[in-house]
Amino acid sequence: MERGSVAAPGALAPYSAANARRLHGVRDARLAGERAAQAPRAEIDASWDRVLRSGVRPEQSLESRLLETDEIEHRRRASALGEVMPLLRDGLATIVDAARQIMVVTDDEGRVLWRQGHPGVMRLAKDICLEEGAAWEEAVTGTNAIGTALATRAPVQVHSAEHFVRALHDWTCAAAPVRDPRDGRLMGIVDVTGPASTFHPATMALVGSVAALAESELRNRHLMAVERLRSVAAPILCRLGGRALAVDTHGWPAAVSGMPPLSRLPLPKSLRPGRVWLASLGMCEVEPLPGGWLVRVADDPSEAPPRRVVLDLRRERGLAVHVAGPVGTWTRQLSPRHAELLYALALHREGRTAAELAQDVFGDPTRTVTVRAEISRMRRHLAEVLAHRPYRFGEGVEVEVVLPAVRADLLPRSTAPVVVGARTAGGPPRPDPARAGRG
Repeated sequence: MERGSVAAPGALAPYSAANARRLHGVRDARLAGERAAQAPRAEIDASWDRVLRSGVRPEQSLESRLLETDEIEHRRRASALGEVMPLLRDGLATIVDAARQIMVVTDDEGRVLWRQGHPGVMRLAKDICLEEGAAWEEAVTGTNAIGTALATRAPVQVHSAEHFVRALHDWTCAAAPVRDPRDGRLMGIVDVTGPASTFHPATMALVGSVAALAESELRNRHLMAVERLRSVAAPILCRLGGRALAVDTHGWPAAVSGMPPLSRLPLPKSLRPGRVWLASLGMCEVEPLPGGWLVRVADDPSEAPPRRVVLDLRRERGLAVHVAGPVGTWTRQLSPRHAELLYALALHREGRTAAELAQDVFGDPTRTVTVRAEISRMRRHLAEVLAHRPYRFGEGVEVEVVLPAVRADLLPRSTAPVVVGARTAGGPPRPDPARAGRG
């Protein structure tokens, strides 16, 4: 296609002043509810619809509350993408530097964790808040390659006025999702961004290829790790009687004895040695192995996990959780903070992310490090009833919350939004034990 020509419907045209004006005309007509001479690409039109519903304004600034440094480092360490960053840098960084662009890698929430590339473009990117810790999902920044790839779980290229927010019209970007080959879960987004004049239609193919290469590398690493675990576990299983299996830390089996093979064993996030209830196997004895776990199924099928939790919030000095199972009941006293977190989980049986709990308790969704630390402490004693990804009470666990007779007496010293809202008229309702018990 010659420079200055108009792209066919659904295609991206090379950068030119004429094509820039065309994209602006399409966007302005769409926002005004008018019929444009040419419709936007289908994926862009769908994104504009989502963004309009989310309340993002076309003329808004691109300010974003950045994550704290310790939270960024925590997310980097927790993300498997850190394992393939050398590959991503080798596959993209040199190319984007020469092309006056930058490579950006985000987590599955659209938060920027890494970026690298042309120094001048890195400086310019700060003006649009494209820096470590910034949020780039559509609901915050409007249509952009990172946010739209997150929303659609597919590669996408967004150029100039295809961005919903006007401040991004001088930029072009292409992004592709990266999925964890162990469970198919979205891990994050790989993106290439630069000034609009650096646009090239082949950039999306390049980004998609590098993202697929990263997934392939993670898959190979996983298979090698399972094979190493198998070499350790197979002799052990040969000496054991009964049902047993060895799984890696993600639940993928390496060896099985006395039972049909499993495709994958769901594991608690904070699994520890000892007796633990696993939904697909029942009560088990768990022992650590290099790179995984030895799981021995208990012979007594009558053992079952706790089935009922009573969260007692009636008295400020007597906050407690009572856990009842088939073999008895035990009680644990709660700190006010743990009471706030459990109350939020009782209200939201579908589960809450760390960011959502941080908003519930602190009114600040960025305080996820503190939330994760507090949940981890609680799970040392409540692992049988608290699940993760997202944080929630486990399936099949009946939950009852006992509140003060006077709503205003609920955790009276608490400033947590979830509690303050419950104390005021029109606040969140009491959890419904019948509904909650369905998990």
